[in-house]
Amino acid sequence: MKRWLLATLCIGFTIFLAACNNEASSESSGNDGKTVIEYWHVNAETQGGQTVTQLVDDFNKQSDTVEVVAKYNPDMYKGLMQNMQAEAAAGNSPAVVQIGWAFLNYFSENFEYVSPQTVIDKHFPEEKTFLKDHFLPNVMDLAKNAKGDQVGIPYSLSSPVLYINRDMLKEAGLDENGPQTWEEVKSFSKEIKERTGKYGFYFQEPADNWATQALLESNGASFLTDGKATFASDEGIEAYQLLTDMIVKDKTALHIGWDQGVQSFIDGSVAMAYTTIAQRSNIQDNAQFDVAAVRSPIWEGKDAKLPAGGAMLAITAQEEEKQKAAWEFMSYLYSVEAMAEWTKGTGYVPPRHDVADAENGLKEYLKENEMMTAAIEQMDGVVPWASFPGDAGLQAEQLLLDLRDQLLKGSVSPKEGLEATEDEVNELLQ
Repeated sequence: MKRWLLATLCIGFTIFLAACNNEASSESSGNDGKTVIEYWHVNAETQGGQTVTQLVDDFNKQSDTVEVVAKYNPDMYKGLMQNMQAEAAAGNSPAVVQIGWAFLNYFSENFEYVSPQTVIDKHFPEEKTFLKDHFLPNVMDLAKNAKGDQVGIPYSLSSPVLYINRDMLKEAGLDENGPQTWEEVKSFSKEIKERTGKYGFYFQEPADNWATQALLESNGASFLTDGKATFASDEGIEAYQLLTDMIVKDKTALHIGWDQGVQSFIDGSVAMAYTTIAQRSNIQDNAQFDVAAVRSPIWEGKDAKLPAGGAMLAITAQEEEKQKAAWEFMSYLYSVEAMAEWTKGTGYVPPRHDVADAENGLKEYLKENEMMTAAIEQMDGVVPWASFPGDAGLQAEQLLLDLRDQLLKGSVSPKEGLEATEDEVNELLQ
């Protein structure tokens, strides 16, 4: 086994043990005869964690046969993949997992799973058309791997939006509707810093490159082309240059962790934050100013290309009884009512096509929550989240994260850093 993988396993297992708070990780039969299964997710308290707890509790109360134990995995989808490696090495696996789109191929090539339709056909024939009836083909395609296999079911759909503090924009004499282009984001940030003394912009920095892909590909770059990394194009370098200039040269934008960055926006320390619509609930509930979410900025003369954020749910249970339990739980999560609660608690766009207009879904809610509008309106610009092929997906993702930190600290130029990292990634993919 490669040394980097061994190191990753150790790190991931350590993180997992801390996250579980010494809870038993094995699935078993409960004292009441229910089948006990684990549901692994990445939703922190500020990004849907409370809603996960609510949905799991509600499911457990109404189910006579299944008991679900939800387990939070820190460090987003990369952290969950690391923990999956550790558990697989120990011969264990959860029953249901959230898999981020960037790890779709990596997951399907390195872990055992069963297609939900297979479980439905075998154990729930009365629901054999459930997926066909409620999901559009292009949405289901998001959960197909490079071989065309249906690995899971889309659960969380999101795109990045620009949150704006209208009060601060007005104080700086700027359009309270916010900038429409990335060039305007840079100029707005400069005006805000000069006129208010506060930072103008924060660009999300979690343990993934989702927002970075949106920034670069909207300028005409491409993260992957025919299985090769191609982000170090002129367009990719130009896009990253704008962001690094704002942080390193102009000092009008923040370079801090994701939670801190979002909180800085909520506290009124920064005027604009570029992050997922899934932060909508957290921002809307806690901001004490006139806050809005507007569509992702474009580059002048170009169209937005926004990677589909969020995740699919996949069944990793190996025993038939637990596979049945997994689908019973997933069927509940994909009900109109549960999907509506998930959207209300997070801001994710529902993958089921009939939730938005349903009386028992989001019909009235969307009329009253205009911050969801931007994400829904820009879905026509959504593209697949780049998923590095082969078994080096985690390492490729980490190289890009390391690069981001180097660039935003000013220790390397975008041209030098992108070109060197592209070469490293392509060596891994050979």
